[in-house]
Amino acid sequence: MSDETADSRQESFRALLRSLRVWDTELPHFDPATAPAEPLPLFQQWLREAAEAGTPEPHTMTLATADANGMPSVRTVMLHDADRRGWHFATHRTSRKGRELAARPEAALGFYWPAVGRQVRVRGAVTAMGARESRADLAERSTGALAAALVGRQSEPLASCAELARASEAAWERALREPDAAVDSWTLYVLEADEVEFFQGDARRRHVRLLYRRAQGGGWVTELLWP
Repeated sequence: MSDETADSRQESFRALLRSLRVWDTELPHFDPATAPAEPLPLFQQWLREAAEAGTPEPHTMTLATADANGMPSVRTVMLHDADRRGWHFATHRTSRKGRELAARPEAALGFYWPAVGRQVRVRGAVTAMGARESRADLAERSTGALAAALVGRQSEPLASCAELARASEAAWERALREPDAAVDSWTLYVLEADEVEFFQGDARRRHVRLLYRRAQGGGWVTELLWP
């Protein structure tokens, strides 16, 4: 590829980025004075409203972890629950994120719901749940999720797509045959938040940012942040 062609492609890409619209719709109003004393009820309300507004897969989230040397990695995973214990997600403990959580049991979560111009950021310590709860979590998921878990070997090098196809086919057959099959490496994790930030976008960039921080004696304190 010539330098001229590469430059043309780069400029075309930049033009595409500049042409994309952000929040080209009416956004909801958020008055932080009406926010509850704890972040969980507000999070549950916002996720429900995002779903009602048509946001695809509003329960997906970005999960950021770091290895023993502090090098970060990020991926998109599914929220399994959010309750007074924290934000729940699951993976193989032998996967990259599982190994990183074993080395540094802390993480950050990010939710983005463009239909309503909202973000939620969550940060805190992560605890791996025991075999009973992890098994119950997997049992509540779909046949496809069980089949994927049965394939295992997440994050390991893959020799070919054909190898994956063979393993996946065998896993699907077993998942249909044994819907209660156990996967020993499957682990439920719970993130106990020490910070939760709610961001409401505004078309004029007067964004509202409300930060909850866990107080030393329990409970939460809140503060507004400049956008």
